[in-house]
Amino acid sequence: MPRSTAPRSRPGPSKGARATKGSRSSSGRTAKSRRRSRSGRAFRAALLVVLITAGVVVTWPAAEKHLSAFPFLQSVIAGFRPAAPAWPLTGVPADAVADRPALAVKIENSVDARPQTGLGAADVVWEQVVEGGITRFVAVYHSDPPPEIGPVRSIRPMDPAIAAPLGGLLAFSGGVPTYVTAAQDAGLQVLSQDTPAGGFHRTSTRAAPHNVYAVPQTLVDQADAAHRTSPSAQFDHPAAGERPTAVAAGQPTISLELTLSGVSHPRWTWSAADGRWLRSEGSTPAVEADGRRIGATNVVVLRVDVVATEARDPAGNPVPETILTGTGRALVASGGHTVEATWSKPATGDRVTLTRADGAPVTLPPGTTWVELVPNSAGAVATG
Repeated sequence: MPRSTAPRSRPGPSKGARATKGSRSSSGRTAKSRRRSRSGRAFRAALLVVLITAGVVVTWPAAEKHLSAFPFLQSVIAGFRPAAPAWPLTGVPADAVADRPALAVKIENSVDARPQTGLGAADVVWEQVVEGGITRFVAVYHSDPPPEIGPVRSIRPMDPAIAAPLGGLLAFSGGVPTYVTAAQDAGLQVLSQDTPAGGFHRTSTRAAPHNVYAVPQTLVDQADAAHRTSPSAQFDHPAAGERPTAVAAGQPTISLELTLSGVSHPRWTWSAADGRWLRSEGSTPAVEADGRRIGATNVVVLRVDVVATEARDPAGNPVPETILTGTGRALVASGGHTVEATWSKPATGDRVTLTRADGAPVTLPPGTTWVELVPNSAGAVATG
């Protein structure tokens, strides 16, 4: 019987086999799609790192969307995340930082000048020895200037070095022309009652010369075009999640007893309830005119050289000058602890930096800071 010439039919795949093949094909396309998607996200994330590193403006929400799947790239770019707004002189968080200059004001601290007005509102206060062993303050206002401050007194030779790093305004009642010129040469805009600048007035409730007061807003309103911007930070603060240096590495301390001269013995006592150091003049609690206790989040003690200048006060006492450039010993008090440090300030316009023995920066918790300039020769510091 002749063979059939019709082609043999090949057994085809079962429906199940066809389904399996189709699934495999679909799966391959899905895997490839996923790889392409991951590759695309990785490329976009890497590109964001490059762009931000190069200084190209990229909106942060868009950046975080692409970085969310790549922890390594997140850690790389974390340093570029915009910092939350904070007041530069205190480090205290803020919704927004007002673009206004720092205002440094010379405040008296003789017995006749107490209690002062507006001293507790200062972001930073420097205490210095002047003629006769009494002290005066350079109170720096930026985050929350009060309606009035005083009594305001005259400039001293170390004030330019204190205020110059702020790059703003220095206000005082008057002073030796060479001191005023030095402040101007240091890049500060000076506002003096002797000029006369607006914003100063005398009160009838106190006798001269302890009766000059100032209105901060009126002083700030006189800032010229070169002195209207906010100051830079003057102290280092810990990163998120880290503890300030004194708390992390210092000794528990409840009191600081300072000798600035034979007649000046400020004392600081830690108040856990208030979360700050409370000031006393000797054994007398220091208060403002409204009765509020004067205190600070941080107290920074700088040991400094003090020299006599050729200038004399009306009683014939030499006007002392604190040497505030160079380096020296320091003690930093924060959070009920103290830690030893070294201070340095290479030039008049540089800020004071605080470091540990290993060169690591000393960080302060956000808040107000008082800087005590304690003479190396006649001064003393005791902790308890």
